Amino acid sequence: MPVYLFALSQVPHIHTVRALLVFIILHLLVYPSSNGYNSYMDRDEGSIGGIRNPMQPTRQLFYTSVAMDIVAILLGTLVSIVFTTGIVAYILASRAYSYRDIRLKQYPVTGYLTVVIFQGAVTFFLVYHGSSVNLTTDVPISGMVASSLLIGGFYPLTQIYQHEADRKDGVRTISSVLGYRGTFFLTGIMYVLAMGSLFYWFSSRHAQINFVILATVMLPVVVYFFIWFAKVWKQETAASFANTMRMNILASVCTNVAFLILLIRR
Repeated sequence: MPVYLFALSQVPHIHTVRALLVFIILHLLVYPSSNGYNSYMDRDEGSIGGIRNPMQPTRQLFYTSVAMDIVAILLGTLVSIVFTTGIVAYILASRAYSYRDIRLKQYPVTGYLTVVIFQGAVTFFLVYHGSSVNLTTDVPISGMVASSLLIGGFYPLTQIYQHEADRKDGVRTISSVLGYRGTFFLTGIMYVLAMGSLFYWFSSRHAQINFVILATVMLPVVVYFFIWFAKVWKQETAASFANTMRMNILASVCTNVAFLILLIRR
């Protein structure tokens, strides 16, 4: 949703009906379907994705995810062929990430880039294109880069408590390769790059006040990040499910609120 709100807030002329349709396709169909399919393939027994004790997936979950994908593609044709093509590419990448015979998530760099590119740059492109009045394909590269950097900063922290479970499943995430401290360093670097790219984006549009608003609203995330990092540095058990969920919720709320303010200011 932060990427959606960011992209929508930057569209010069918004087509309200299509913007709402794009929101529905992404948030009520494509994203939950992707998570459902990933759960079906992983069959996690430990805490995962905000659920402390996940139920074991059934065959019905697989069929439901496929049905949701089909509906998403059909609805996508109401937006444009370009948008539909992007949705198909997103779904295929999501399946390749989780599917046991391909399993991109088992490769730390490839899996990481797949998530960063599709949840960041591709999503920004789809929202910007689909929500614009003229269905433009002239989507700002800097906005796509900033979106990928934001995702690239947050995503490794979502994996930090799963190292042991991932090893048992034969998965090597970017977080497990870097270790606990390395994950925080990567997150910090990506966050700085993301904020730098956003500063460039807003400065080039003479909208520095938007960057000030964004940085101010995101300040609680930075504070919690350093507090948590200090705890993990002293004791690695602090890289727990509970602390990860607190970070996820705080980052999600602050980022959504920041970009929502920018959208409202439009």
